[in-house]
Formats: sequence, structure tokens, C-alpha cells
Amino acid sequence: MQAGFPFSRFADRLATQGALSSDSLDLLAKMPSSISHYSSRHHLMQRGELPTHCHLLLQGYLCWQDPDGRDGRIISIHVPGDVPDLYTVHDLQVDYDLVTVGPAVVASVPHRFFRELAELSPTLWRSLLRLILIDAATSRNWILNVSSRDALERVAHLICELATRLRAVGLARDLRVPSPFTQSELAAACSISAVHANRTIQELRRSSLLQWHSKTITITNWYGLVRLAGFNPAYLRLPAIDEVEAAEPPTARSTEAAVAADSLR
Repeated sequence: MQAGFPFSRFADRLATQGALSSDSLDLLAKMPSSISHYSSRHHLMQRGELPTHCHLLLQGYLCWQDPDGRDGRIISIHVPGDVPDLYTVHDLQVDYDLVTVGPAVVASVPHRFFRELAELSPTLWRSLLRLILIDAATSRNWILNVSSRDALERVAHLICELATRLRAVGLARDLRVPSPFTQSELAAACSISAVHANRTIQELRRSSLLQWHSKTITITNWYGLVRLAGFNPAYLRLPAIDEVEAAEPPTARSTEAAVAADSLR
């Protein structure tokens, strides 16, 4: 793939579902699109719209937000390489608002391109269908996260998920996760109050599981964070990878941190 290929994260995302041929990469390179830069909290789509395009995230984060929900409830977060509204190729019903979380770069891709892939590249088409199914599986896990885990586990689980998904497209390899999230947005994603979100972050810091400075979350003990969250990435349907290859191996210090995490449960 040539340097500067604008859809490289999307290609990486598709490659998690199967190897891409040179013909498939050529199709992606020729994908018609209009690329735009957006500020934080920009509404790309709103409930009730009838879209003709999908939104491919190139940089930043997007989320689906319930416009009627208390405190702007966030029901999913998407990372570079995702097409959060891919399902609208088949179903034009838009039930929630698609909103930027922090500044974002987004490519608008016409539905007709994705429909044509069914004939042009059945392999790519099947990978796209799998992405829709993975979104559904992820949504089910989000329901589980807010309904059966406490606040500390919810936030830890969200951070584990974001790190895993970013690493699958070549980002956050050093376990540093870009974070434009405000406390209110974190609270909205985990169904807790902003005050509770702040206290939870402080507890995770004190347990030496992570550092949260400015716009970056640095996971300092992946093992302990996974253990606290009860995180199992199987629902993401990503290939078997070593999510901790960039993390420090278990040491006396990391073992102590894991014990500290257990004490917070």
C-alpha cells in the first residue's frame, strides 16, 4: 500500500477479517469520497435523516448519541478505520445522532460504492458484512457493560476495548490511547455521573493501572486493567494478537498493582 494512502486504517480494519488482495486494495484506493475536517461535537447525522453516504472515520473518534437520553447518553464509540453507519447501506433508518468526539477527519463515501462491491469484490463485501455483525456484537457487550459492571469496571473495560481496537489498525501500539473525552463524555459512555467518572479515573491512577495526562491515556499495567475490567476481546472478532507486547512484562510492581486493582472491585 502506497505511503499516504488515505484509507489505510480502513484497509487495516478490513484485513482483520481476511487478507486483502492487490485488486481489493486498488478498489479501496479508488473509493469515491469527500474528506472533511470537523470540530468536536459536530453532528454528522441526526435521527430521522435518510442518508445516501456512509462516514468513514480517518482520524479522531465518533460516537452514536441518544438525542433524547439523559446527559447525552453515548451508546457506542468508533475509532479510525470504522464506518459506524455502514448498516445504512441496507437500512436507511437513522435512530440516533452520529457525533464527533474531539476533532475528527471523516470521509463521506456514497452507498453505491459499497453496493457495487458485492459484484466487484465478493471478498470485500463479506468483510463489510462481518463488520456490521461485529458492531452488533459490540453493542450487546456495551449493554452488558452498563448493566452488570460497577463504575470502575465500566471505565476500565471501555479503555481496554478502545486500546484493543486502536491496536488492530496500527495505533496505540505503545498502549498510549489518544483521549479527547471530557469527563461528561466518559460519564455518558459509561452511564455514570461526571463526578463519579472523575473519582473513578483517580482510583485507576492510584492503583497504578494508568496515567491520564492532557489528551492521552497511558496504560501502565495492561494485565491489571484487563483483570479489573474482566475484559475478554472475543466479541470484537479480532485476530489473535498479543495485546500486551508493548507493555512491561509482569513484575513485582505490576503484581502489586493487580492486587491493588482487586481491592478496588
